[in-house]
Amino acid sequence: MAIGDIIVGIDIGTSKVSAVVGEVNSFNQVELISTADYKCFGIKKGKIINEEEISLSINKVIDDVEKNENLKINSAYVTIPGKYVTIVQNSVVKEVKDKYAGISTKDVNSAIMQVRDIDIPEDKVLIDIVTDQFILDNGKIVEDPVGNLSANFTLKAQVMLAEKEYVRQLTSIFKKAGLEIDGMVPNTLAERNVILDKNELTDNIMILDIGAGNTDIGVFEGNSFIYTNTIPLGGDNITNDIAMVLNISDEEADKLKKQYGLALKSFIDNDNDIILNTFKGDDKQQTIKSSELIEIIEARIEEIFSLVNKDITNQGIKPRINNVVLTGQGITNINKSDVAGKIILNIPVKIATGRLISTIKPSFRSSYSLVRYIAARPFARTVSSSIDAKSDESFIKNAIEKIKEFFYT
Repeated sequence: MAIGDIIVGIDIGTSKVSAVVGEVNSFNQVELISTADYKCFGIKKGKIINEEEISLSINKVIDDVEKNENLKINSAYVTIPGKYVTIVQNSVVKEVKDKYAGISTKDVNSAIMQVRDIDIPEDKVLIDIVTDQFILDNGKIVEDPVGNLSANFTLKAQVMLAEKEYVRQLTSIFKKAGLEIDGMVPNTLAERNVILDKNELTDNIMILDIGAGNTDIGVFEGNSFIYTNTIPLGGDNITNDIAMVLNISDEEADKLKKQYGLALKSFIDNDNDIILNTFKGDDKQQTIKSSELIEIIEARIEEIFSLVNKDITNQGIKPRINNVVLTGQGITNINKSDVAGKIILNIPVKIATGRLISTIKPSFRSSYSLVRYIAARPFARTVSSSIDAKSDESFIKNAIEKIKEFFYT
């Protein structure tokens, strides 16, 4: 980590935009400076439908942070949904310039620049390089090769590509908000080190982040990020189903979902009566059984897991997944959702229990994860966002060459 770097992370969800500002302290930990969020409905089914609304929401959260901390923020990192990301596995063998002096940082940086040299389709753009393994000439795998005596080393890495049109839209949105983009990171890649336990970091894991309107898929084999995608369904679809089927307001539907949230009707203890307070039919008051409500929830959760199952099966990666970890505000408050997932996926499923989860409010988890991910980037000289002080003092941070630094040059 680069001590003193201040990092701004922004997550654009289907119901809100959230921002986290963190600073890398002298203990190489991310210290939260400020957080803010604001409602936003500019994304629907994973697609940007209103650039202006998203830009205004970004403006709002940045204004809140700036006022609270007396800062002027000029740039930020942003999450990107898995559906817009393509992961290319690549490896290079790098000859060490001076094998008697050991592998140098320059050797590593050169290898990273070399591994990104792939044929990129016209509709894609390079957004990130994720170093995976360094293998010395004796076959030993090391996390950091610098200083090791070796005539050469092999770098295995994931090259992250994103759809050019989506990147263009994001760039336009940030420009309208008066910000530059420091870098883009897939949601589940950013979240991995926050929501997984230590033993899960070395396992073959699928992360399912079920949010308000989207379910993000991220598949990892140990440190290797092998697949990501987005299913355009989430917790809001469950709320909408309840409101439509029971003919009640969205507000009451959401309240009932939280109060009686259960993913499987077979786990009902008492089939209680529920009085519907906002029923829109001819009767002023309507009563249903709790089993009727849970049937609606169960049907939508089954659909979400079924679509995930179809996706990973079609990709041929399902047999490589040992465990599934659930996270996201759209699902984790619904009891037995992990059991429902296990039944449909036929893979062990659990709710995320990573030790860092409790350190941040759920509404800021994605943007906080993004800041932590950026702070931990290996071999980067600096990862700081561009931030000025709103005072007579000089800059806290000088403006830096963002994209260039992001790619380790």
